Amino acid sequence: MRWLLIGATVFLIGLGSARAQPPPPPGYAPIPPPRAEVVPPPPGGPMVWQPGHWHWDGYRYVWIGGRYVPAWHHHGHWEEGRWFWAPREGRWVWRPAHWE
Repeated sequence: MRWLLIGATVFLIGLGSARAQPPPPPGYAPIPPPRAEVVPPPPGGPMVWQPGHWHWDGYRYVWIGGRYVPAWHHHGHWEEGRWFWAPREGRWVWRPAHWE
């Protein structure tokens, strides 16, 4: 039963990370689609799978592979990295992938 619950959780996280990305700001390449990853069995203890994601390093998108991280109560849902317009700064800003 425990493995079924863990599998369902990983599946739902995967669904959340597969959302369509908004278009990038002018002059930037589109964010590549997520890579397929094989999720290994959890290492034990209260751990949650953090899916792999694309990260903007200032020049290009770099793939950061998925991994298990400690399951904290604040792990609500996974947000992919995205570009957003920061009106106070008057420019586009990359917001890295994170838990919300």
